[in-house]
Amino acid sequence: MFYRTAGQFKTSYKADQALFPVRQDAILLMVILAFAWVVFPLTASEFTFQTLLIPVLIYALAAMGLNILTGFAGQLSLGTAAFMGVGAYACYKLITIFPWMNPIVAIMLSGIFSAGIGVAFGIPSLRIKGFYLAIATLAAQFFLVWLFEKWAWLYNYNASGAIQVPNIEMAGVWISGPQASSITQYYVVLAVVTIMTILCINLTRGTLGRTWKATRDMDIAAELIGINLMKSKLTAFAISSYIVGVSGALFVFMWRGAAEPNLFDIQLSFRVLFIAIIGGLGSIMGNYLGAILIVGLPVVLNIVPSALGIPISSATVEHLNIMIVGALIIFFLIIEPHGLNQLWRLIREKLTIWPFPH
Repeated sequence: MFYRTAGQFKTSYKADQALFPVRQDAILLMVILAFAWVVFPLTASEFTFQTLLIPVLIYALAAMGLNILTGFAGQLSLGTAAFMGVGAYACYKLITIFPWMNPIVAIMLSGIFSAGIGVAFGIPSLRIKGFYLAIATLAAQFFLVWLFEKWAWLYNYNASGAIQVPNIEMAGVWISGPQASSITQYYVVLAVVTIMTILCINLTRGTLGRTWKATRDMDIAAELIGINLMKSKLTAFAISSYIVGVSGALFVFMWRGAAEPNLFDIQLSFRVLFIAIIGGLGSIMGNYLGAILIVGLPVVLNIVPSALGIPISSATVEHLNIMIVGALIIFFLIIEPHGLNQLWRLIREKLTIWPFPH
């Protein structure tokens, strides 16, 4: 079969712990990247870009940030949407105060402000954890959304209370605003998400990642063997909030085009959390699998019944979407807590030894 590993010998610890210990994994990744960078931009329609490709990447990045904190470091957070909002508003202020600034630089810098806020609200994690920490981050969610609404300086005293993304040009090409094309915005989002994914892979596979996992599994034992819990937890909050802040800037500047404070409400936080849970906590690839499912499910529910000649209203689609997502969350929490990523691992193992039984 495709995953037959005969003849692939590992003669060192470094080879055994390589990012792609099986050659077929590297080939599969190259195929996926080829589709993402070449095939999709050449074949996708405007509807596909705006409904599937761009939101999948942005939601996957947001879930990746949450996964760093919850999946790898074991610190539960319900304030993801608020930290996305910090990144979006920070990027808006950077662009309006410094109109000459490169927009991609502004997007990457916006995460620093989100990281600072994340560390401030992460300080309680040094004393509390579990349900109580979730309540603390929930308080951050409501407080920051209230701040977005009441602090008029954040939206430049706009009478509507919303931030409007201006037309921004880079190298003679409009990359954001009404004049920007979807394919340009897709490439910007894809480039940023690719960089952040490489960063997360290296962090989670390195010393810092092992420190987070030790803190997650048993913080008392981790402290006894010399791990600084304060440093471990606060770095998790900082890096997680940075990634989430960058995703928030992309969310508004490369997809929505405008934002009101209620865009970053608790429902968005839960959506990102559902993506992380369904995809698989403590994994990088799971964020993409979860985002594809959560973003693609409403589209499938809209298109498939119509293609089969079954009339279905938008309200019914929304109800079905909520019911299916809820059922999937219950299924994965009970049957497979490691989510879609673990299912892919099991399939991969079956393909490796096929046609022999496991």
